[in-house]
Amino acid sequence: MTTATTDTAEISLNSCRSISELRFDSWKSLSDDLRRLSVTPPATFQGVTSAIETLSRIESYWAFPGARAFAKLKKMIERRDLPRAHRTARRIQRMLADQTYRGKSRHYVEVLIVGATSASEQKTLRRRLQPKRGVSDDFVFDTVFVRSFEDALNATLVNTDLQAVVIRHSFPLRSRDCHLDRSRRVLEGLDAGIEAVPEAERGPLLGREIAKLRPELDLYLVTEGNVEDIAARAGEPFKRVFFGEEDCYELYPSIVRGVARRYEAPFFNAVRNHAKRSVSNFHALPISRGKSIRNSNWTGDLAQFYGMTLFDAETSATSGGLDSLHDPGGALKLAQENAARAFGAKSSRFVTNGTTTANSITVQALVRPGDVVLLDGNCHKSHYSALVGVGAQVHHLDPYPRNDYSIYGGVSLREVKRTLLAYKRAGTLDRVRLLLLTNCTFDGIVYKPERVMMECLAIAPHLAFLWDEAWFPFAYSHPTYRERTAMGSAAKLAAMLQNSDYAARHEAFIADFDWEDDERILNTPLLADPSKARVRVYATHSTHKKLTALRQGSMIHSWDQDYEEKTKEALDAAYMAQTSTSPNYQILATLDVSRRQVEMEGYGLVQRTLELAMSLRVQLSRYQLLKKYFRVLGVDDLIPREYRESNAESYFDQKTGWSNFETAWRKDEFALDPTHVTVDISATGLSGDRFKNKLMNEHEIQINKTSRNTVLFIVNIGTTRSEIAHLIEVLMKIARETDEKVRGFSTIERRIHDQQVLSLTQKQPPLPNYSAFHPAFYPATHSFNKVEARDGDIRSAHYLSLDYANCEYLSLDECEGAIAGGRELVSARLVTPYPPGSPILAPGQVITPAILQFLRKCEVREIHGLRSELGLWVFREKTLTRVLDAQKSPPEHGGA
Repeated sequence: MTTATTDTAEISLNSCRSISELRFDSWKSLSDDLRRLSVTPPATFQGVTSAIETLSRIESYWAFPGARAFAKLKKMIERRDLPRAHRTARRIQRMLADQTYRGKSRHYVEVLIVGATSASEQKTLRRRLQPKRGVSDDFVFDTVFVRSFEDALNATLVNTDLQAVVIRHSFPLRSRDCHLDRSRRVLEGLDAGIEAVPEAERGPLLGREIAKLRPELDLYLVTEGNVEDIAARAGEPFKRVFFGEEDCYELYPSIVRGVARRYEAPFFNAVRNHAKRSVSNFHALPISRGKSIRNSNWTGDLAQFYGMTLFDAETSATSGGLDSLHDPGGALKLAQENAARAFGAKSSRFVTNGTTTANSITVQALVRPGDVVLLDGNCHKSHYSALVGVGAQVHHLDPYPRNDYSIYGGVSLREVKRTLLAYKRAGTLDRVRLLLLTNCTFDGIVYKPERVMMECLAIAPHLAFLWDEAWFPFAYSHPTYRERTAMGSAAKLAAMLQNSDYAARHEAFIADFDWEDDERILNTPLLADPSKARVRVYATHSTHKKLTALRQGSMIHSWDQDYEEKTKEALDAAYMAQTSTSPNYQILATLDVSRRQVEMEGYGLVQRTLELAMSLRVQLSRYQLLKKYFRVLGVDDLIPREYRESNAESYFDQKTGWSNFETAWRKDEFALDPTHVTVDISATGLSGDRFKNKLMNEHEIQINKTSRNTVLFIVNIGTTRSEIAHLIEVLMKIARETDEKVRGFSTIERRIHDQQVLSLTQKQPPLPNYSAFHPAFYPATHSFNKVEARDGDIRSAHYLSLDYANCEYLSLDECEGAIAGGRELVSARLVTPYPPGSPILAPGQVITPAILQFLRKCEVREIHGLRSELGLWVFREKTLTRVLDAQKSPPEHGGA
């Protein structure tokens, strides 16, 4: 093959969306071409040659079929033993397709071994491992050998079957025949002097880099150097450090123990074992062990539908190997410790009644009455309920709007800094306790938490952070996503603040910085003072939304340097107050197994999900008829240019591959999660809600979130290629139906259709910013400075609204008339379109014409707090007057 052809093949290889799909498709193509050649040999081997060239560049990164089997196949083809070659390729292709190579009775694990250079050395290592496999082992192992630092990184990134890495001594940095650039970013990010690093020192360096990419993998180092010194200096990412060949007999048991440790799901196992016991129940729960079903003549269909195992496992006892959610000390304690490890937290807690409760628990633990909470205006309504409960003062932060699609984005860092500075200038910064932001949003807008927290701590070093990551629990499993998770960012930030080099940077930064120049502060990336800043970070996960857990299965994760001193007791109290003493053990068990899945195969599942989402995006933009009626919104549609330092407009293309995605997620203030695929459907003339119903009622495709002119398709770890194909097929069918219908319109029908499309494209109501709290609900400490005008006591507004004499219902028409007549109209309830569940009005907030206009145009079926037959629940004028008068004339206090 010529160099030009080779270069072209490498470009194609590195720009493909999915290496795993390319690999499978190449094996399928090779098998099909060999079948044709073995029957009727044509004049050209072009198809076979192309597939062999592709597989030659990537097959060595997997154990099956592996480099040896692939080399034998190539020799068969070279000898023109085509029938035999076809049978071999077909067998391999079928085993890859149905994954029978993994076996059925035991779990299949691949181990990467770095630095075994010769075939004989590889054979010796493989032989040493194989005899130690026992029939009782839960796992069966196979090995992948690579010879260089570069190949090890590539194998780590493309082979999702890997569970452990053994790094041996003395291996080169660069590969002699590497054709993948997956490791390019890592290699470019290392110090320029890496080439000068002695080969014997590259093992620890490689281990650190692999740990950054895939922290779930077990790492082992085999060295011929001073093993004691290396273990002390560089042993942190490694589970064991071995000296030369003397301890190789311990290597295999160590690998088995490491994999088994992550595979263990202690609480799930406890529930499963409890279900096998013959227990006589003299406690609660007649349904326990299914006895009330077995004793019934009328509940057989329940057992047939769910199966009796569900009920055999149902129990309310915390004995017999089970555990208490409120005071865990056994299996559940271990399960939550495992979750903390898997999600990069210092501590984690399971929640069985949803992230609504997880949010409430965390807010109650972190906030005290009168504290100011800076609240993302795009947050879920559960946060408002939590803040009502604790008596916090709420300061709304406006997210940027995308009015063309009725979608809110995120709150800019400049807006957050401006607000903190305003409190600082007013002398009330110490009252600001918590910053609460949504990461990522329903529509996939993701913050850069490390940057947000670093710059906020530079202004308010006492500030705590709560990141609502309801839609982001999968993200820690993937190296690109991980950088924007709350826990990953907290760990990185904490390490940075403790680093002596950072302290020197900070000293240089503040040497000539003018902290009185607000504009400079707003325009400069700030560095927090390492002697003052405390990293106190919390995240809530809707595990059930994006991972394998039953509904309402959620988690609370924390990375809090002051946890023991400031938070633990409060979090314990809030947790016990708001979680049931009789939790659903089935939900808890699935949370435990979900953690196991994250550690055993999370990276592969997330990478595959990302690839499927990009495939969907590409397919919807590929066909002319689809593009006529459906337009996939890209990062340039959903994130304004001022927040995109990378200037990336698309995260994937055929020339640059994934480089735009990685660059944007590394640099930009906001990034877009590609698995949230928002599609503009306005050209169909259907609103989002009507389109959603059409998909479900006519085509059995279920979606959740819409706006007036968009629908959101979320690709998750359960999505299949067949489902992607089905969705494309259905959208193509709808496009054809719409096209035929439009062509048959009369002049009047055409005019009506065009007006509908115009209404959905050019007559979108602007998204309303937060208006203001009415003065009746200013906090008692209000000093009437500009920043505090956005503070509100939503607790007093909420409880005042519970007395029906204080409020009344007004229809939207009556509201508009009242405002036009000069009345200041104030909401007495949360008003929340659902989905997405972000309030438009809060208790005590002034209702504006813009808000009313938005509510009129909002076409979602559920708007919580707006009763279609009655209208909005608002405060009576006399109620507001009475409250204001009481504020002016506080009651006198007598003394004895």
